[in-house]
Amino acid sequence: MTVEPTNAPVASTSGAPPPPAAKPPKTARGRPTDDPDTRWSKTLSYILRHGASKEGLTLRPDGFVRVDDLMKRPKLKGCDMATLERIVRDNAKQRFSMRTEPTGVDGADELWIRANQGHSVKVEALELKPVEKAEDVPTMVHGTYFRLWPAIEKEGLKVMTRNHIHCAVGLAGEDGVVSGMRNNCDLFIYLDVPQLLADGIPVYTSTNSVVLTAGVEGVVPPKYFAKVVRKGGEVLVPALSA
Repeated sequence: MTVEPTNAPVASTSGAPPPPAAKPPKTARGRPTDDPDTRWSKTLSYILRHGASKEGLTLRPDGFVRVDDLMKRPKLKGCDMATLERIVRDNAKQRFSMRTEPTGVDGADELWIRANQGHSVKVEALELKPVEKAEDVPTMVHGTYFRLWPAIEKEGLKVMTRNHIHCAVGLAGEDGVVSGMRNNCDLFIYLDVPQLLADGIPVYTSTNSVVLTAGVEGVVPPKYFAKVVRKGGEVLVPALSA
């Protein structure tokens, strides 16, 4: 079984709408005013990207954990399997993958789940695809905030607490853009993919089409900024071809 993300509504065997998600516990992530599915999703992101060891879980080298083990965590108390499958399937940014593997007793099937990218913990075999030709990623844009520009302009982009700098293949709402930046970003830094590759700086794509790089020792210097534009159109760094 593989749960594929989709924007289709969840089917109900009775023809009635699915029951509302259970209220998450106080220890769940997110704001108290967030809807239950949003809080469950944020809690999953935290556990699978950052907090597995604190929650008593061990990620496999490919980032997967057993669903049975995950669902026993106190932060997910009240989250049933139908809710989990819906969150994985319907997440707009396709953050999670869930699949069945014959890893149980006598080869019995077990469900496994992982975050597709965004980890701060080391994951050795996340199935990231190396970008070998610049034309495979015509656009690589990092979304951030204008208030951070003075520091970024001097120091470059940094991985911060994560393993990679996250970029998208375009701006939110454009064709083919699933994930890679927050919707409220107001500054867009386009990276020079040909120069990154020419200088031997690895670039990857994840299974949910996020473009990733760790730069040079965790930093992408400003010399790799192809163009920088504020929301609304003000150009801070002109395009290289301009």
